[in-house]
Amino acid sequence: MPHETQANPWEKLRSLIATNDGRALADFLDKIGPSETARSISRLEQAEQARLITLLAPAEAAEVIEDVTMAQAVDLIADLSAEDAAAIVGELESDHQADLLGDLSTESAEAILGVMRPEEARDARHLLSYPPDTAGGIMVTEFVAFREGDRVSDALASMQENREVYADYHVQYLYVCDDGDRLKGVLRIRDLLYAPREAPLESLMITNPLTVPATAKLEDLERFFDQHHLLGAPVLDDLGELVGLVLPEDVGEAGRKRSDRQLLDISGIVGGEEFRGMSLGLRSRRRLSWLSINIFLNVIAASVIAYYQDTLAAAIALAVFLPMISDMSGCSGNQAVAVSIRELTLGLVRPEEVLRVLGKEVSLGAINGLVLGAILGGVAWLWKGNIYLALVVGGALLVNTVLAVALGGLLPLVLKTLRFDPALVSGPILTTVTDMAGFFLVLSMATLVLPKLAIG
Repeated sequence: MPHETQANPWEKLRSLIATNDGRALADFLDKIGPSETARSISRLEQAEQARLITLLAPAEAAEVIEDVTMAQAVDLIADLSAEDAAAIVGELESDHQADLLGDLSTESAEAILGVMRPEEARDARHLLSYPPDTAGGIMVTEFVAFREGDRVSDALASMQENREVYADYHVQYLYVCDDGDRLKGVLRIRDLLYAPREAPLESLMITNPLTVPATAKLEDLERFFDQHHLLGAPVLDDLGELVGLVLPEDVGEAGRKRSDRQLLDISGIVGGEEFRGMSLGLRSRRRLSWLSINIFLNVIAASVIAYYQDTLAAAIALAVFLPMISDMSGCSGNQAVAVSIRELTLGLVRPEEVLRVLGKEVSLGAINGLVLGAILGGVAWLWKGNIYLALVVGGALLVNTVLAVALGGLLPLVLKTLRFDPALVSGPILTTVTDMAGFFLVLSMATLVLPKLAIG
């Protein structure tokens, strides 16, 4: 029934795969659109996914690769022969080529590059040489450039002759370069269309155009397009040569991918994206790689309680406040972590500015710790009527809050300096330290005044 096909397009996809009708398969995928394509492919078995991609023509398979997530694209390509994979990769835009090859294993990527056309393989290797979150890693290498001395008639003739090729380019601007490929100016399409045919391009172009270096980081590109509302920016290498074009929509997509990676890292999903269509063993290994470390860290924190078990047994009411103190301090520390990571991303703070960050966080932690400690201490006093209990839990929360925000503010800076991912490592370290410190502060302070904690 049509309604069932619309509700479960993967069932229709399965039936089309079974008929080996590549044309009907391509038409159906085009009809359901990118989001349904990604969802439907995730419902297929691995053998069905492999069959689907081989039934499609390379250009049609490339459209599917661009519609699905990168993790799905890698799965679809990984099991193909190098020749079949190269035919598909060759149909992708340059930035998608680099993203896909960069996510494949080194062995698979090299096998594909080995059978690609030499000029395509050379361009792909060049893109892969740049870090993924830089202008060089994000840019496309499809652009239209002319030489100094060319005239309007030359440019128009070239665009007409190559119209089928240029139709797939993001042609909003034309570029004028010297014989060494160094950028000299930018030309708007409208200026070209209305100019006299014999006019030299230099008389129409914008000299000293806005450019970005190939090494510009993602946060720099985000600020650039926030300040300059351009349809694209030329990318220059260290020699001033025009090597590509970075588009604002690609910068936005790279920003979303970075946010996704940070969310996965903070959540303990190690090794990249996870989807429920992946194999059970792979998903289990990725999650356990983080959980197994986390359980070890929790054992360390619990050992503090074990060391002070006599104190805890003598003043059992302390057990009620232990999780509150560790949780509240952890929340305060995570706020500091988030601010530091955000400021690092935006370039508002540098890893070496530890003293400035420390001063800012300690003063904030002291104020918040006093307020939170007073509240929790007041609750303890109202509950048990024991001022010493109130001072113990309130004082422990004060000190632990200061420690947590100081550590939370500094950890991302230190980890960035050591070339670790701040988003991945800051959370577990902070959690373990605040738990251990909170337990230690409460129980050690309680031990000092244990005779005065006449509570049950």
